[in-house]
Amino acid sequence: MIRPIIQLFAKTLTPTANRFYQSLSHPELTQKSVKQEICNLLINSEYGKSLNMNSLDDWQHLPIVDYDDIAHHLQYQNKQIALTPEPILFYEKTSGSSGAIKYIPYTQSLRTSFNQMFCVWVHDLITNGPKFNTGKLYACISPQLNLENQTLQDDLDYLDPWLRWFLRLWLVIPDKMTTLKNTNSFQHQLALALLKAENLETISIWSPSFLQVQLKYIQENRDFLKTELKKSISSQRLKLLDENNINWVEIWQDLKLISCWDSANAADQAQGLKNQFPGVLVQGKGLLATEAPMTIPLIKAGGYVPILDQVFFEFEDDDHNIYNLHELNVNQEYKIILSQKGGLYRYRIGDRIKVTHYHHNTPCLQFIGRNQTTSDLVGEKLPETFVKNALEKLNLQNTNFKSLVPISQPPHYILLLDSATETPEKIAQKLDQSLSKSYHYQRARTLGQLTEPEVFISESIPEILVNYHLKNGGVWGGIKHQILVKLPMSIELLQAIKNHDHQNHL
Repeated sequence: MIRPIIQLFAKTLTPTANRFYQSLSHPELTQKSVKQEICNLLINSEYGKSLNMNSLDDWQHLPIVDYDDIAHHLQYQNKQIALTPEPILFYEKTSGSSGAIKYIPYTQSLRTSFNQMFCVWVHDLITNGPKFNTGKLYACISPQLNLENQTLQDDLDYLDPWLRWFLRLWLVIPDKMTTLKNTNSFQHQLALALLKAENLETISIWSPSFLQVQLKYIQENRDFLKTELKKSISSQRLKLLDENNINWVEIWQDLKLISCWDSANAADQAQGLKNQFPGVLVQGKGLLATEAPMTIPLIKAGGYVPILDQVFFEFEDDDHNIYNLHELNVNQEYKIILSQKGGLYRYRIGDRIKVTHYHHNTPCLQFIGRNQTTSDLVGEKLPETFVKNALEKLNLQNTNFKSLVPISQPPHYILLLDSATETPEKIAQKLDQSLSKSYHYQRARTLGQLTEPEVFISESIPEILVNYHLKNGGVWGGIKHQILVKLPMSIELLQAIKNHDHQNHL
């Protein structure tokens, strides 16, 4: 009964999807059209008028900017800002490069861009992906908890009202979502909702660690959960919770898709989900930011195609040359400069991509990391400037060397110091508080995606690091100690530091 409804839903999305598929054969023409559309918005904005923008011919005179360059244009008055002539529907938070939070304005045109991306993605999944029969979906809903000034309640708020209404008919939603105030309550209610959803087919999340944390909660609290679920699920499903290592595929036998980040630092965790859910399609999200939808996975494309009919892309190579989308070369890396329909023009998003191949005439883009020094294990997005300021606020005494390093298992941070007057435990507590000024770090900590930071103090730490880098091909004069390391520390190096720390305490 449900399968025909799913197929009918795909049919309603077909015109939108077909227009997008056709645009992939004509990237230059499509990009020129969307550039004109965005330029028209710019010309009619206060920002465009201040730059004397009169036509598309003036585009090259438009400055390439980052968030700090335009922050003063975001002042909100009567639902209007200087960057766009359209009313602002809401703001969404994300982390900034020089501060804890930046606010991205959303207009109806920008929301429509996200909406179209979603429609194309769903159409491709239904048409070319697994055979969906139940339609039951869990989409990552962000609990309010103790986080203040939350702007979006859940990921579906990016979509148009008609699509939100339709999808909510199929959603798995934890009880008491509006009253949950702490992590344990949220995890408990989500565990109950997921375990009751025997016919769950799709899990859509951001960081794969979000699901890993939830599965761990179910495993560790299975006896308590069984007591509550006695009258809600079958005895057969209850027995599955008796296992010391729960078979998740047996728990959700209809599960066909897990959508999550799978690039850069999320790759290992996504692979972990693939191992836990054999036979389930674990599909990467593509490059999707608060600022704009940039790429989506298409099954037939075998990669991530750019949202070329909604966002105008420019690409910068390491020699600062600027290219259009149709001019990119396979296997080359570029930094993205985007212009979208919500008021961001020639905006450095901070993401770096590699061209993997072409689908039709359009390059497929693989996200490979951030331009600036930013650490992002589970979506916390800690920029170097923010970390530097956070460490300065610790007021560390007698410290000449400090470096914050991400650790992948379990996801958390360690602070390496050559000396300090306070205990590691005290510094770690203060560090956690300081880093929690970042919106996304605080959220990751609150949801259990990041564990508490650790601090290691030893005069030998710089030497240990140098010896490790020399052993792995580093040149003595070229070894740099970063205040924020982007990539997770190797198990070998972490063990060397822990062994040294253990010996110091003997």
